[in-house]
Amino acid sequence: MKKTPIDSEVVSKVIDDFGIHPVGRGTIREIVKIVNDIQQITGEEFIRMEMGVPGLAPAEVGVQAEIEALRSGVASQYPNIEGIPPLKKEVARFVKLFMDIDVPAECCIPTVGSMMGGMASFMVVNRSDHYRTGTLFLDPGFPVQKQQCLVLGHTYGSFDLYDFRGDRLEAKLEEEINLGRYSSILYSNPNNPSWICLTEKELEIIGRISRKYDVTVIEDLAYFGMDFRKDMSQPGKPPYQPTAARYTDNWLMLISSSKAFSYAGQRIGMMVVSPTLYDRRFPDLKRYYSSDKFSHAMIYGALYALSAGAAHAPQYALAAILKAVNDGTYDFIEVVREYGEKAKIMKALFLKYGFRIVYEKDLDEPIADGFYFTIAYPGFQGTELVEELLFYGISAIALNITGSAYTEGLRACVSQVRRDQFGVLEERLRRFAENHPVT
Repeated sequence: MKKTPIDSEVVSKVIDDFGIHPVGRGTIREIVKIVNDIQQITGEEFIRMEMGVPGLAPAEVGVQAEIEALRSGVASQYPNIEGIPPLKKEVARFVKLFMDIDVPAECCIPTVGSMMGGMASFMVVNRSDHYRTGTLFLDPGFPVQKQQCLVLGHTYGSFDLYDFRGDRLEAKLEEEINLGRYSSILYSNPNNPSWICLTEKELEIIGRISRKYDVTVIEDLAYFGMDFRKDMSQPGKPPYQPTAARYTDNWLMLISSSKAFSYAGQRIGMMVVSPTLYDRRFPDLKRYYSSDKFSHAMIYGALYALSAGAAHAPQYALAAILKAVNDGTYDFIEVVREYGEKAKIMKALFLKYGFRIVYEKDLDEPIADGFYFTIAYPGFQGTELVEELLFYGISAIALNITGSAYTEGLRACVSQVRRDQFGVLEERLRRFAENHPVT
């Protein structure tokens, strides 16, 4: 084997000991463990692109608010499951100011991160009709959401959204929903990992299908406002974060604090439920919950059973962050714009050394620079490329575990890669290309 930047014997032994071949078949957390082990043994720092964690400091206004809350003694008190009033108020303001959607504060519910919000959503939405117990995922997407469906015993289906953009989306959704299996449609926007951004026309199509077939739209807004081609940083002024909520009243949103506010460690997110859905009654919910009212089943059924509410102090942190954002004193978009700037540089380096961008177009324009991008290299399937890049000190995940139809590719996350590592990245890519010449 040709000499590689990371000791090949160590890499091979760690992979063999872990027992996954090719290692690209592994989950995100399994790849994290393998890379951690290789780094610990060799002392060599990796270019880590496998896990979507924030690479910026947490919003200071949140840190200070949480410290003050802890000092006031909230750690000894159970929070209300439905959330503290200051947070509910600021979430409602945020949705109005940055999405132009009116929603009462009671419809805004804190969750233990969007992961828990997704689990609770499946537990209620997919049990609202005993004939339909599944979710249609507009892929590629976050792999763990499908795992949540499997854990719950729910069915799911998916298709690669990239192949059904614009007018083609409606016919494909009709085809899938007509199967009669799905209670919900879930997608991320911007998309993890392709970074395509659904247009107003496409969101209107989704809303129309939702109304026609009475299917609940679940919007995963983990990367809120991060289509940096538009400036969505001004509260109360367009352009706003796009949403299907303009086109249907059967929706709920999962808004994360992890990426937008770099507050991932405190596991605090927001579930926002449409006022119509919040008050709606589904007789089939009585199979699992004490009430057939959607909001009662969600709050006092699913969320109570999962965690009895979100941690107290982080709710005060998020309330303070959102208040600063809503008041215009904290521009969170300007802070996270760093991800887009790093993506532009990193994509150029990969292209220079023979890689290509898999999801390269957003309809008729180049894909935006953001938190993720996708890459492939001639002669490799994605699962094989994940493993080969480990020998060069570069880690990523295979697109196939995201539901992508493009199995030759990888998802690369820019957040953990520091600017002072760009030179190392280029040298490792140069050696990779030298050892794998394109014929």
